[in-house]
Amino acid sequence: MIADDHSLVREAIAAILQINDFSDVVFAGSLTDAVDRVSEFESFDLILLDYSMPGMNGLDGLSKMIALAGDCPVAILTGVESPDLAHKALELGAAGFIPKTISARSMMSAIKFMADGEKYLPMEFMKAKHTEADGGLSKREMEVLEGICEGKSNKEIAIDLNLQEVTIKLYVKTLTGKLNARNRTHAAMIARDRSLF
Repeated sequence: MIADDHSLVREAIAAILQINDFSDVVFAGSLTDAVDRVSEFESFDLILLDYSMPGMNGLDGLSKMIALAGDCPVAILTGVESPDLAHKALELGAAGFIPKTISARSMMSAIKFMADGEKYLPMEFMKAKHTEADGGLSKREMEVLEGICEGKSNKEIAIDLNLQEVTIKLYVKTLTGKLNARNRTHAAMIARDRSLF
């Protein structure tokens, strides 16, 4: 089963699978859909869960699916390449952690590996030490980021932290740079994906 809220991703992975003789592929667009599919079908060789799709709530969705799926391996698919998040997923019982940026060949190898009961982690993630998920943000930058995640404006964050609005703008600029975020909304998405709050 491929559970991802982007049809293009589902179809691309399904195409890779079908070329490699995995003909029966079931789709889901949210965690709720995925739960329903597990109830409908007797078993799967492997369940791939998109980390950021609706209903996942960080790694909570992974834990829920692992509990529901029984002996079936459950792996995380994600656009967020975070060794720290990958290790957390494996500690919770994930069969693997697959960045969406890997090649089709690597994707297929990973799927076969996990379907056979093995664990999969990209080689560079295995080499990487547990890194700080916050990207080296200062305490104050983390406070500003938390305000952004709560949907607050710069002015509201400034009032909360007893700072000038222009200072908050500077913090937003530096923290988005450290997180490689395009803008404050993207920074909030990254923070959510890394379970910072």
